[in-house]
Parts: sequence; C-alpha cells; structure tokens
Amino acid sequence: MRKNIKITAAAAASAALALGLSACGTSSDPASKSETGANADTSKALVVAASPTPHADILNFVKKNLADKEGLKLEVKEFTDYVLPNTATQNGQVDANFFQHKPYLDDFNAKQKTTIVPVVNVHLEPLGLYSNKVKDLKDIKAGQTIAVPNDTTNGGRALQLLAENGLITLKDGVGTSAKLSDITDKKGLEFKELEAATVPRALNDVDAAVINGNYAIEAKLKPGKDSIALEKAEGNPYANFLAVKDGNEKDPRVEKLAKLLNSDEVKKFIEDTYQGSIVPAFGAPAKS
Repeated sequence: MRKNIKITAAAAASAALALGLSACGTSSDPASKSETGANADTSKALVVAASPTPHADILNFVKKNLADKEGLKLEVKEFTDYVLPNTATQNGQVDANFFQHKPYLDDFNAKQKTTIVPVVNVHLEPLGLYSNKVKDLKDIKAGQTIAVPNDTTNGGRALQLLAENGLITLKDGVGTSAKLSDITDKKGLEFKELEAATVPRALNDVDAAVINGNYAIEAKLKPGKDSIALEKAEGNPYANFLAVKDGNEKDPRVEKLAKLLNSDEVKKFIEDTYQGSIVPAFGAPAKS
C-alpha cells in the first residue's frame, strides 16, 4: 500500500516548479511519454490532490474500503491551500483533485488560464459564521470586527451569508462575486480579509469569522452546532466535486473513482461521520 503524502504549500510549490521546468524536456522524459484520458495506463495509481478534511478523509475511505473491489489503485496527496491542487492537476503532477466548488473553479480558470473541469459532485460544506466572543447574531454590534476569506468566490460567499443574516447590506445583484466595496451598509462593522485556511486561527483576534466548512472541521468546530449562522443546503451552488484537466474525464480510473464517490457507501460514510456538518451532494455530474 502506498502511504498518503501530506504536502505543505512550500514543498508543493517547489515540486510544481520543478515539474514546470521539466515540461519542455525531450521525449526521453517519462512525463512526455505519459498517456491521459481514455488511453491512460490503468495499472498506475490515480493520484488525487485533496484538502485534508473532509476531502482526503472521504478519499481514504474509498481507498481502504472500496477501491480494491473496482481494481482501482488510489493515492491521496494532501494540500493545505486552494491554489496548488489546481496547478498540480493542470501540470500533470497529480491526475485529479477534490477540494473545490464551481464558482471557485470558474474564477480560478479565468484568472490562471487553466483548463480544469468538474467530473462529479460529492458533498456540500456549509459556510458558517463563528465566534469565541459572542453567542448569538444579535450580540454582534457596531465597532466589532469580522474576518472573511480573501479569495474572490469564498469572500463573496461570506458576504452573502452576512447579508442574509442582516449584518450588512449589499448592492443589488452582486451575487457571489460581492466584494467589500459592494457593501452599502456595514452597520458599523469592520472587516479583516485573510487567506481561507488561516481564518480559524484568527477567531481569538476578531469578534467573529466566516469559515469554510472543511477548515472549521479541521479546527474542531462543528458547523451544525458551533456556528451562529450557517448556509442553507437547499439550492446551494457550492457542492464540492472531483475535478480533472480537460480531456481526462474519460480516464477509466477517473470514471471508477467518480462512481465510488457517488456510492451508497460513501453517502453513509459522510452522513455518519459528519452528522450534518457536511452533506452528500450526489446527482448528475457537475456541468463544466
């Protein structure tokens, strides 16, 4: 059995750089001989980049309990940020990734000129507002500071959550692309923008913080219990999915993993493990 590999942002960046430098190598380079898509070598392990929780946890459940029955070799590489999994997938450092939702991917592809596409929805991580200083929304007052993610889609999503709960007012029609400049009434609140992974660590330094579901769980927070405001699951566009570089959707290994990620066994694992803090989002494959 291959060991799961945890990659820090710095180490992954170095690896990605090395891969980029070798991308123009000669035909003697192993990477230049690799086949993708329907012609991929199915005897090789499918390498999937994932956020540690819950993505890697779900993949490791599949690896341990389901993959062998489907003849799938699966290797899970953990990344601790929201950028390197996509660049590693684009460069061929990994075969697929599992960490993001569609609004984030659309924004990333547009800005980075990458060609990552979704394969199949797996789960939803409700975004939540948390605090170590107040117990209820009504206790948030003018002059207090709220931390929000600084990336475009999760930042806009956070502002929508605050607006839906009456803490701010946004310009009409800004949707999930909302920025701090789109707030028409801050109601006396101050905002601190931070990289999404670091927001939980700021809880003691601010009055409240909007935290992504996976990072909340890593910080031992229970979204369904500990949040003072939580996204609704119904009609939510932020389902997390398995993704690959465009053209690799028909890789037989990817198809096997997609099937397993939408299995009854994985549905039960998500429901039993996360108790509503993360919910299955199975259905038709996500649209690219």
